[in-house]
Amino acid sequence: MNGWIGAGVALLAMFLPSFLLILGALPFWDTIRRRPHVQSTLKGVNAAVVGILLAALYDPVWTKAIHTPYDVCLALAAFGLLMLWKLPPWIIVLFSAVGGTLISILP
Repeated sequence: MNGWIGAGVALLAMFLPSFLLILGALPFWDTIRRRPHVQSTLKGVNAAVVGILLAALYDPVWTKAIHTPYDVCLALAAFGLLMLWKLPPWIIVLFSAVGGTLISILP
């Protein structure tokens, strides 16, 4: 299947199982999450997700985008603007695009 039909089938195949799982577990969620074993399992899942996100940040993002000290400064500035000054992400993207362009023309 090509085109829009194939895209729709792929979209359903990707997201429908998680929606069905949520709909199936939602009525029992309050009871399930009060159990100590489930709480510790969720803490472990949370830690695993954080680890996967950090690995994804390092390997494709950090190793491919950060090459010079200027890149590190730009990344730290963008992080500071996002976390400390709570600027909207679209402003951070524009700031980073302008900063990256300026960095690329530096000698």
